[in-house]
Amino acid sequence: MYKFIFKNVFSKMDPEQAHHLVYTGISVAGKIPFVSGVIEGAIAPYLQGQGVEVFGRRVPAPFGLAGGFDKDARAVRGLTMLGFGFVEIGTVTAQAQPGNEKPRMWREIGIGGLRNRMGFNNEGAQAAARELAKLRASKKGRSVFVGVNIGKTKVTPADQAAEDYAFSARLLAPYADYLVVNVSSPNTPGLRDLQSVDALRPILEAVRKAADESTTDKGLPRVPLLVKIAPDLADEDIQAVAGLARDLELDGVAAVNTTINHDLGPGGLSGKPELERGLEVVGLLRSALGADSVIIGVGGITTGEDAQRYIDAGANLVQGYTGFIYEGPLWARRINKKLLNK
Repeated sequence: MYKFIFKNVFSKMDPEQAHHLVYTGISVAGKIPFVSGVIEGAIAPYLQGQGVEVFGRRVPAPFGLAGGFDKDARAVRGLTMLGFGFVEIGTVTAQAQPGNEKPRMWREIGIGGLRNRMGFNNEGAQAAARELAKLRASKKGRSVFVGVNIGKTKVTPADQAAEDYAFSARLLAPYADYLVVNVSSPNTPGLRDLQSVDALRPILEAVRKAADESTTDKGLPRVPLLVKIAPDLADEDIQAVAGLARDLELDGVAAVNTTINHDLGPGGLSGKPELERGLEVVGLLRSALGADSVIIGVGGITTGEDAQRYIDAGANLVQGYTGFIYEGPLWARRINKKLLNK
């Protein structure tokens, strides 16, 4: 049924318009307790099971939604209702910003991909913090596992990036089960330059300090910190980032973001074409980081078999986004049931 709807309705709509339509529906349904409870009970009863342990905590299921879909933390409950074991919101920037001019999202149906140059359009860290505070005010909202992906505000100069990231971390850490520093989107000018070890170190140090100030210094649990990297980094640069992660005692790495290694037009490409490189990067990271660091594998996952390949390569958790567009509302259910052997 979903394939029919996608072919005859969504594929004929502007991709961003279709996204807003679906996002609004999921957001609204998730905020009606009876509706969300009934849907989750029908689609994803496994979320109430044993789950998996990551960061010393229970994650309801190993496959979650990657950053980019819910930039402003309004649809978290609706997304877990559909079977995602966890949701990563964002990318959130310190200040609200409209993102790049339209058009800025394109489907690449022939290759199962999505190309975007969104540019971190979001309502800013203060707005996201308010939404997360409302989520965490309920028992069900406190039980969902939420990652928060933070990025640099476009107008912030590179030499002030650390303070910009720290501002977001300070506001959002009290509501996050983990934080991800995103320095790998290709759609903010100069952002990927921050992946160099010399540029990345002060950002991660500032984020760690800011997160601790608003959590452990106030008696709240310490929030795990990860960095998200691009698939286009050379292998030796991946090794360098892994070395920095060990040196700073980061909790892990998320790999990978969208790729610019294509000739389809502007923006980063996600979806099926990313799978093999994503697996390579996760394998490199696991070898470099050892067994104790957490790796979130993301990129090109369409099936449960794809997700299992990431876990076999060394990922603790896996994420997707583009497959949600092509596979529909039962996508997370199919993958998590495969991974949980249910």
